[in-house]
Amino acid sequence: MPIRQPVTPLLILLLLFGLSACRPTPTTGPADAAPPLQVVVTTSIVGDVVQRIGGDAIDVQVLMPAGVDPHSFEPTPRQVAAMSDADLIFSHGLNLEETMAPLLHSMAAEQKRIVAVAAGVQIIAVADAPDGIDPHTWMDPNNVLVWVDAITQALSEADPAHASYFEGNAEAYRQQLHQLDAWIRQQVATIPPARRQIVTDHLIFSYFARRYGFEQIGAIMPATSSLAGSSAQALSQLEDIIRSSGVPSIFVGNTVNPDVAQRVAQDTGVRLIKIYTGSLSPADGPAATYLDYMRYDTRQIVQGLR
Repeated sequence: MPIRQPVTPLLILLLLFGLSACRPTPTTGPADAAPPLQVVVTTSIVGDVVQRIGGDAIDVQVLMPAGVDPHSFEPTPRQVAAMSDADLIFSHGLNLEETMAPLLHSMAAEQKRIVAVAAGVQIIAVADAPDGIDPHTWMDPNNVLVWVDAITQALSEADPAHASYFEGNAEAYRQQLHQLDAWIRQQVATIPPARRQIVTDHLIFSYFARRYGFEQIGAIMPATSSLAGSSAQALSQLEDIIRSSGVPSIFVGNTVNPDVAQRVAQDTGVRLIKIYTGSLSPADGPAATYLDYMRYDTRQIVQGLR
């Protein structure tokens, strides 16, 4: 008959330790306390900034795919349903999303929380704009600092438990925006002031020009909206401006048809240079984030005007 060994206190402790070691270690994170906020945003640029601040505590759906013009976009029925179900909707505002305006107004009437991130920006008046202003506020990173404040406040109000998490992300992103602004200034300093003249597809550079000392001297569509047309007379006048000013390049955005700009470039003998305007690039492209977008465009402008 086998001799039973006594169960000692040491053996009990070893058994308990072994059992506890087999249990999975709990994980912690910003979204553990509650399901992530369901957030819908209009443009890819706004979406990137919202994601930087919300991090893992939000689930973001961007309505407009890469390369889509925000002035003319219309959401699908499925996207409209996602807007109705969202905890928060972020738009740019200032009538950038022209064709979505009735839908956004309808959502607001239904008490959906819609945050126009650019509402607090010091706007620039433009005579030919539909609303008398330039809506392209992100062309100056200092305006995006205003966005950051609006986004952080809205997310914190919707999810107070993660307010400090949102603010921490926001502060880190503010530092990146300040660094971006300083870098752009360094790049622009390599262009003689007399050559800081821009011709583009439509008038999108008011904020960039004000911040960094440029002048918009003409556009294929002489308005702040890509939905505007251009007459033969206006194009002829633009070609005269290009020849008399000596600008070496026309900058054309990724969300517009470049055909007319190509014809003007051929007529005047200048280069046609691609930039990003109303949309980021796909994830594997050169402008997959807002910071990358601004660096890409700045490099293109600097190289195109030298």
